[in-house]
Amino acid sequence: MKTDYGTLSQTINGLKEEGYTLDFNIQEDCLVCHHSNTELSPDDFEIDAVFRFEGESNPDDEEILYAISSTKNNVKGLLVNGYGISNDATSAALVQKLNTHS
Repeated sequence: MKTDYGTLSQTINGLKEEGYTLDFNIQEDCLVCHHSNTELSPDDFEIDAVFRFEGESNPDDEEILYAISSTKNNVKGLLVNGYGISNDATSAALVQKLNTHS
């Protein structure tokens, strides 16, 4: 895995070529991929890499891209999220796992 692919979209495309094909979203106490009906609790996945991006015109437009894998579920995917994951609807265990690797 490379450490720098360029822009956010270039990094997403590069990681997809490396097998990170699922698109994960945060849902309360787990990560979900609606396309494949995959749910991963914090104990079910590892964060393989973290990439940070800042907006060109607005420094507040910051995002983190997580490359995530699960040997238990035999899946690899991506999670794009803004800095400061601390949503009240998100479980403490999930926030802690994501923030540990930020």
